[in-house]
Amino acid sequence: MARRVVPGMTERKAAEVIWRAWSAREVIDAIPEDCRPADIEAGYRVQDALIAVSGEAVVGYKIAATSKAGQTHLAINHPISGRILASRVFADGDTVPISDSRMALLETEFAFVIGEDLSARAEPYEWPEVMARVARLHLAIELPDTRFVDVAGAGAPQLIAECACADRFLLGPEAPPAWRDLNLAEVVVSIAVNGTQASVGLGADALGDPRFALAWLANQLSGRGMGLKAGEIVTTGICGMPTPGKAGDHAVATFEGLGNVEIRLS
Repeated sequence: MARRVVPGMTERKAAEVIWRAWSAREVIDAIPEDCRPADIEAGYRVQDALIAVSGEAVVGYKIAATSKAGQTHLAINHPISGRILASRVFADGDTVPISDSRMALLETEFAFVIGEDLSARAEPYEWPEVMARVARLHLAIELPDTRFVDVAGAGAPQLIAECACADRFLLGPEAPPAWRDLNLAEVVVSIAVNGTQASVGLGADALGDPRFALAWLANQLSGRGMGLKAGEIVTTGICGMPTPGKAGDHAVATFEGLGNVEIRLS
């Protein structure tokens, strides 16, 4: 098990640059070279510092690049993760701002609420053990965004530093208990905008299965000397394709056999 490394002044400097851009909803070409994270682990250290700089509460994590298309777009071959800030979480049916979003996208996702801690340890977690510690499954819509002018060209370390494009997140209704008996990889997930179907995907789009994605995060955090805590939310990656949205739109995502989640945009 890796020892958790405390961010230093270089990481804090990078975090301050990112947080200023986020606070003003401004864009940057890149983190300044003298504090730019050079690799994946450095990116996560900047992310740690970003949370401290923000002073905001964290409710959980998002997993990005869980689909082949997402990894290809970002020129990586693995997922990345970022924190979700409490101030950016919305509920089913809420009106969510999108007019100031550069990406202006909706992503349909499975979101798990952790019921028991998954602490850091030397032995890897297997997905059934992880799922045994899940309290609930929710239907969700993520609205990612970035402060980088060229998100695809920014590179994984910088994207990780800004929380893997985490921005606004709508936590929809809890799925019925029967979800535990389903093969989530086979669940059809679709989204319609203003009554017109915009995307159809499968649970398998999220790293082969949303449950596998959750196990990946548990092990990724454990490897950094961290863990998942009871009550935290984890949204496991897009099912289908990103769907463009604009102010005034009304979208409904349907998770076959599990229910719907609704969002209005302003």
